[in-house]
Parts: sequence; structure tokens; C-alpha cells
Amino acid sequence: MLASRTLLRAALRGVRPTPGVVTHASRTFAAAASSYDLVVVGGGPGGYVAAIKGAQLGMKTACVEVRGALGGTCLNVGCIPSKALLHSSHLFEQANHDFKKHGIKINGTVEVDLKTMMGGKDKAVRQLTGGIEYLFKKNGVDYVKGFGKVAGPHNVHVKLNAGGESDLETKNILIATGSEVTPLPTCPVDNEKGRIVDSTGALVLKTVPKTMAVIGGGVIGLEMGSVWRRLGSKVTVIEFLDRICPSLDQEVGQAFQKILAKQGIQFKLGTKVVGSTVKEDGVSLSLEPAAGGAAENFDAEVVLVAIGRRPFTRNIGLEEQGIALDKAGRVTVDAHFRTSVPSIHAIGDAIVGPMLAHKAEEEGIAAVEMMQGLAGHVNYDAVPGVIYTHPEVAAAGKTEEELKAMGVEYNKGTFPFSANSRARAVGEADGLVKILSDKTTDRILGIHIIGSNAGEMIAEGVLGMEYGASSEDIARTCHAHPTLSEAFKEACMATSSKAIHF
Repeated sequence: MLASRTLLRAALRGVRPTPGVVTHASRTFAAAASSYDLVVVGGGPGGYVAAIKGAQLGMKTACVEVRGALGGTCLNVGCIPSKALLHSSHLFEQANHDFKKHGIKINGTVEVDLKTMMGGKDKAVRQLTGGIEYLFKKNGVDYVKGFGKVAGPHNVHVKLNAGGESDLETKNILIATGSEVTPLPTCPVDNEKGRIVDSTGALVLKTVPKTMAVIGGGVIGLEMGSVWRRLGSKVTVIEFLDRICPSLDQEVGQAFQKILAKQGIQFKLGTKVVGSTVKEDGVSLSLEPAAGGAAENFDAEVVLVAIGRRPFTRNIGLEEQGIALDKAGRVTVDAHFRTSVPSIHAIGDAIVGPMLAHKAEEEGIAAVEMMQGLAGHVNYDAVPGVIYTHPEVAAAGKTEEELKAMGVEYNKGTFPFSANSRARAVGEADGLVKILSDKTTDRILGIHIIGSNAGEMIAEGVLGMEYGASSEDIARTCHAHPTLSEAFKEACMATSSKAIHF
């Protein structure tokens, strides 16, 4: 099986553009109609990657994006700027609390220059969005700045940002419009005032609030809450459910919450927000137990609403074409990412599945390959998810609870970073690696990591899962010493037989 897959991928790398199809440089559109093989609506991670791949496969391609900057939510107001602030705030945290453990003394006060920190974040975003525009020009993708709406099975109508309109005739349409913040009616967001903000507003606060309430104990809330906690805010997470990050393996999620609590983040679980009042100096929230009970007031200088995201699929012409959306606003597609209208496809946050940039990228490439009659491939059992707090949390595959619900018999192995020599040497001993494998075949079914650089370490496991590796396969693979990745090897040893160092 592995040999045949290798041959298939080698064949795909050798694909040449379709004869007679010519790509061309990016240009600005007037109101005249233009004809394409592929028009991608949305320039986020899924959309721009699909557009580039389409051009590489010989398709005359255009990408429509209204933001005026490519990269979507992820690059402009999501993944990239938040990671920049997470890194900068972590350095501040280290300077204040960790340097002295390593014998490094700072004479004087360590202060935050928030303007410079925000400037570094903005610079990274500008450079990366400009880099995508360069890739469009390099690959011959036309970049159309405007709001795209599906006007027919083979037509995208664009209201241009610069004024005027344009109709793009195309053989294929790919919906890659991403997602938007889910609103909370009891706590309306106003990023301009800066009291009740969403994830976008939390990236541009001008001062460090003394107190912050984060509504939602998911990835976005915990990451942004961590940023402002490190910079000096007293952060309280308010979560409707009785646990944070409910999609995490429960054992890992509980350990993660304990680490965050040790860092200073406070939690109000099983609590719902039933009202909010904006005052001159902050916000007063009205809270009730999710199971029912007496209400209480909770005051914070800034409130971050982070209860999730919803697909941005309404009012873009899909329903007029007979393409139904489910209750969550997601588009139904077949195995080739085709909607009920065969020429219209959809990927990423617009369809079912985790709202992850890399999942959208894989779907974008696969969808375009399938349009060209090639064997596109997305293995949804090997899509990693990462929470970029410190320590990081990374996971791929099934949780222990999912395997139990499925009736799958499994082996489990864990290894704590407290028993890893590199983690001990550098003071990064919090966390663990947990491996789940099939009891009969030993094939790896789930990987769950809390630890420094867990987001990088998970790649080894995902590669193993993609090729059907057993826990013994990785346990018998030599890992460099001393490295954090040895904890991964030891967890696999604990799963298949016994760990050596724990």
C-alpha cells in the first residue's frame, strides 16, 4: 500500500499544465466580463492556495477577495497576529519570571512597550500578505479586489472595491469564504469602543486592561486570554460547559486547565452570560449557572467574546442557485467537494469539519486536483489541531472518549515531560505525551500532547498516522538525545510495551 501511494504522489508531482491553456499575469479588472477555468471566491488560506494550485495545473484562475489584503482571517486578524502577540508576551513573561531561574538578573523594571509590540505584529502581517500577492503574480493568478457573489453555475458577479462591477465567467467556482465571529446577543461586540471586543478587537487594544473577562473557554479565548494575562491583566474565563476545550481528550483537557490555573487564569465553568452593561470604566456582566440558579454580577475592564465562529456563506448567492445550507450555515459537498450544482465547489470553514487553516489548504489543493481529474487527498483522521498557549497543546486523531463511544479496544501510553532530560534542563517540564493505538493491530489512532513546541512535535505523529504506523514503529525509531521529541518515543514505548525512563 505504501509503495502504491508513493508512486501515485510521484505521478502527481509530474503533472504538466493542460495543453493549450495559458496562464497570465495579474491585472486590474474593469467592468467587462472575463472568462476563466476557475474562480475562487475568498482569498484566505484555502482560497489562495487553491488558486495557486489551479494556476500551476494549467487553469486560467482568478481569486476574488473583498478584504483588500490576501490571507483571510487567519493571516490578517487571526492565526498570524495572535501568534506574534503570543510570542512577544511569552518573552515578557520569561523576562519577568523565568530569567532569574537561569541565573539571569535584570537590573531595573521590565516594561511593556505595547505600541512597539503591536507594530511588530502588524509588520509581520503586511509582509506575509504582500508575499501572497507576489505568489499570485508568479503563478499567473488574477487577483480581483471586491465582494464576489455567485450569479449562476458559471458566473461570479463582483462589486469592485475601487468602484464598478465585473462579471467573471468560469468553468468552475470554488467557495472559500471562510468564517466570521459568532455573536453573543447578551453581550454585543463594539470593537471601536474597546470595552466588549471579539478576537479582532483583542488584537488591537491600546492599553493593558487591569481585568479581562473571556467569554468562551475554547482555543481563541484561551490564546488571547494568555496574551493579556502575561502582559498584566487579571483574566477570568467564563465557559457555559463544565470543561474547557470540549473537543480535547478529557484527561489532557483537565491537565491543561490545571496548568493555566497555575499560571493565574481563573475559571468560571458551567456559567452563562445573560446580560451585559457597558459603563465608562468597564463592563458589568450578569451571570447565571448553566444548570439554573441565582444570578451574580461580574465586572471587568474589558470583555472578550470568544464563543466560536460560523461559516460566512449567507448572502453570497448560494441559496439562489438552489444550494442549501445546514442550520450552522455550512455547505453540503460530496467527496469531490462539489455542491448540488456540479460546477460549484466549497472548502474550508464553509463546509463541515474543524475550522483550521491547514485543513482548508489541504481541501483547496485536493478540490482543484479533482477538477483536473487527479487524485486529490485529505485524510481527516490525521488533521492536527494546536492551541498556541505555553505550554502548547496539540492533538490528532481520536480521543480516548471517542474510542470508547465507538467500541474500539485500544492501548494507551503516556509519558510526562517531567521525566524528559531536555525538558528538565531547560525548565519546560509541564505536560505529557499521550498515545492511543488499536489493541489488535497497534496502529496509532490518537495523539495528544501538552508541552513546549507541541505544535511542532505533532508533525511526527501525523506523518506516522498518514502512513499507518504502529506505536512500536515509532518506539523503535531512533530519536536524538537530548530532545523533547524523546518524550514522544517514550510514550510510544509505553503504548506498545513499556517506557524506559518512567
